[in-house]
Amino acid sequence: MKSSNELLKIAQIGKSVGLGGFLKLHLHTDFPEQFKKNGIFYLSNKKEVVIEEYNHKRGIVKFAGFNDKESASILTNQFLYTTFEESQENCILNDGEFFWFDLMDALVIENETLLGKVIDIQRFDPNDFLIVQTDKKLLDMSLPKQFLIPYIERFIIKFDKENKIVHTKDALELLKNS
Repeated sequence: MKSSNELLKIAQIGKSVGLGGFLKLHLHTDFPEQFKKNGIFYLSNKKEVVIEEYNHKRGIVKFAGFNDKESASILTNQFLYTTFEESQENCILNDGEFFWFDLMDALVIENETLLGKVIDIQRFDPNDFLIVQTDKKLLDMSLPKQFLIPYIERFIIKFDKENKIVHTKDALELLKNS
């Protein structure tokens, strides 16, 4: 079993629903298709769980071996993880799409100026925001250590996945005004 550093957090298990072992599933992924019968996932404590049933419309899941409310309730508030490899195999991307983990550690560049690197991504509905650790040269100018860039066309020109570079416009203004 891999360490949680080598895994992707993709959901959090919620409260029991009914008496048959079903649980609410709060997704942290844009790919609900990976939650299918016999899908194997990992819990925070590194134990494997297998999906017996998943109802996408109701957002509920039943795991093999958890057949009643009492046994299933021990899973409440745990996180579900998958591997990077399984995520790439089970999630279909369209042209120009990529995973959040592809953006991690990508350099953020605007007009040939290195602004920093992506250290995290957060979703604040309705947009995703890149959390950028400011480059040392800009820190020397008394700018903030971190700043947020909304992942929208207004600020993101393109993401070069091969070279791990996010090309931006007006992101330097965001940094200066942070």
